[in-house]
Amino acid sequence: MTYTHQTVRDYVEAKKRGDRATTDRIVAEVTARFDTRTTDGSEAAELLDATMAVRFGEGA
Repeated sequence: MTYTHQTVRDYVEAKKRGDRATTDRIVAEVTARFDTRTTDGSEAAELLDATMAVRFGEGA
C-alpha cells in the first residue's frame, strides 16, 4: 500500500525495523494533532490502517 503522509511512511519503516520508540513517538504526535484538530483526520486514519497492516519487526 502507498501511504500519502510522510509520518505514516516513517511509522511503517520504524515498525518494520522493530523501533518501538519511534513508532510510539509518531503515534503520540499524530494523536496530538488529531486531538487538537490541527489535521483533517486523514493522517490518523492512514496511521490506523498501517498499524493493522504492518507487523512489528517484519523487516524493511
